[in-house]
Amino acid sequence: MNRPPWHSGHWARLQARRQRDALPHALLLVGPAGLGKRAFARRFVQSLLCNEPAAGEGCGHCRSCLLMAAGTHPDLISLGYGLRKDGVQRSEIVVEQIRDLSSRLAMSSQFGGWQVVTIDPADAMNTAAANALLKTLEEPSAQTMLILLADAPGRLPQTIRSRCQRIEFHLPPAEQALAWLRGEAVDDAEAALAAAGGNPGLAKQWAEQGALAQRQEVRKDLAALAAGRGQATDVVKRWLDDEPARRLWFAAQATADEVRARTVGHAGPLASAMDVEALGQWFAAVNRTRESLRGPLRGDLLLLELLASWR
Repeated sequence: MNRPPWHSGHWARLQARRQRDALPHALLLVGPAGLGKRAFARRFVQSLLCNEPAAGEGCGHCRSCLLMAAGTHPDLISLGYGLRKDGVQRSEIVVEQIRDLSSRLAMSSQFGGWQVVTIDPADAMNTAAANALLKTLEEPSAQTMLILLADAPGRLPQTIRSRCQRIEFHLPPAEQALAWLRGEAVDDAEAALAAAGGNPGLAKQWAEQGALAQRQEVRKDLAALAAGRGQATDVVKRWLDDEPARRLWFAAQATADEVRARTVGHAGPLASAMDVEALGQWFAAVNRTRESLRGPLRGDLLLLELLASWR
């Protein structure tokens, strides 16, 4: 994969701080999923742990790089959702995981260099876990680097955010994103980028998964329901069975296109009977529903309520 050009500024600044021996003890990498912050973090971790770094990059062939590639480096601790005692994956990062982390960091580095911790997704820490992490952030050990990754940093307490050096990944200019997508041999790069709202990483992923066809299907479903054809229950079942959150993203896009067309006096793609104000309210409802799918509420009921209000 071509290295994303929108990483270059962040990378250069980190390397400059490293050369000055002024690296922070904690980094918080934030921004929409799809912009490569996890690949950026892995690249940086490898450069820190590498025995023979060259120009700030991991060599890829020393013992440390090979252990990292195998996922067995003793000085790299990766903290995620983890499993409960009954073997079921957790839906949050809990305080016991942070306490175990603190115990591990109390021991010396096995290779005599950096100890690196990645917490991903950091915004999945519950309140007790976040509070427990504060002590580690406030009293860092020498040559310990904590790297927190969050798609939704607003869910993190301000006390955590304020103790980390923030690296924020923004959507790149369209020309830069398109050039990168074409370098990745993405078919119909412009349409894919539009579908992904300007996010090149998502555009590449969705193009490979056939999401452009799904986007058109969502528009047809909404247009049919607006015209009184089909059943909302059938649409709900189809959406639930195949990437419901992404389908809601496309539904919100289609609604926004409808509003834009109305404001210039054109017929919208969905032929909805709603006025512009009602469309705006439904757009907001779509985004609330997409967020609610992350929680414990039944997805079929959420979607049925939403599509019933559309019809």
